[in-house]
Amino acid sequence: MDTSLVLQNLLTPPVLFFFLGVIAVLVGSDLEIPAPLPKLFSLYLLLAIGFKGGLELAHSGLGGQVLPTIACAVAMSLLVPVYSFAVLRLKLDGFNAAAIAATYGSISAVTFITAESFLETQKLHFDGFMVAALALMESPAIIVGLLLVKLAAPQQQQRPGAKGMQWGSVLNEAFLNSSVFLLVGSLVIGVLVSGFSPHSAEKMLPFTDKLFYGALSFFLLDMGIVAAQRLSDLRKAGPFLIAFSVLMPLFNALVGGLIARGLGLSPGNGLLFVVLCASASYIAVPAAMRMTVPEANPSLYISTALGLTFPFNIIVGIPLYMGLVNKLLPAAG
Repeated sequence: MDTSLVLQNLLTPPVLFFFLGVIAVLVGSDLEIPAPLPKLFSLYLLLAIGFKGGLELAHSGLGGQVLPTIACAVAMSLLVPVYSFAVLRLKLDGFNAAAIAATYGSISAVTFITAESFLETQKLHFDGFMVAALALMESPAIIVGLLLVKLAAPQQQQRPGAKGMQWGSVLNEAFLNSSVFLLVGSLVIGVLVSGFSPHSAEKMLPFTDKLFYGALSFFLLDMGIVAAQRLSDLRKAGPFLIAFSVLMPLFNALVGGLIARGLGLSPGNGLLFVVLCASASYIAVPAAMRMTVPEANPSLYISTALGLTFPFNIIVGIPLYMGLVNKLLPAAG
């Protein structure tokens, strides 16, 4: 791995603000972000990335690498929970193994957005259709996780007071949760505006481009605070899950890198594909798991994804994966 990539990533404002949030918790500062603001900035980031992705998708169309890449992304969101579950069952019961497996089969939109920011600092091109892959990778992992619960823990139906799986609620949470809905909706709006009202797209650029970097920095400041607050929960996870939360993303990144090589992706698109494979959800999937799998311990799947995998990816993982892409993709050489 090129250590200069790590240093360049560490010294970007969003990552430095993430560290500032972590330090605030560690030194006992009373710094906190009022509750509505992180949600607002999260929605803004999803809207901006979806809209810009839609504009670029309209320009690139669905030919070439677009559909194969999206298909492979969805396939990874289906496969990662399955083999993650097999590993986790070595130490955990079916409920917790399924919840954590679904978490690691899904994606982190903020990690993806941070990777895009990293590519911009490296002046590497990436295509808007990767946002479509991002939008489609979250829901399948939720469905697979719940199917794993049904297969591995059928006795939940027989316990006193246990309720059957409410598949209407499950599907609603998987496909209509706020992050997926806004991301897909913004993507569609970007496509429509690009085709029928290109001048309107130009009017949106000051909002979706100029404010983006600052909003990402502010959001990562809050994420640093939240991640540091979750560090104490890692003690409950134990050494097995701590190792899993670092080694599984690395393994998934390697698999993603090999797929990116097979697809012939450019270095920029290759990095984004690898990041999608290596990240873990700490918002949508935990919300779905808490609603549908109450037997699973939230401190396990939230603390591993948010307390360790997320900071590992944005601090070290992204430049590490860039080094992997540089080695695997001939075009990066």
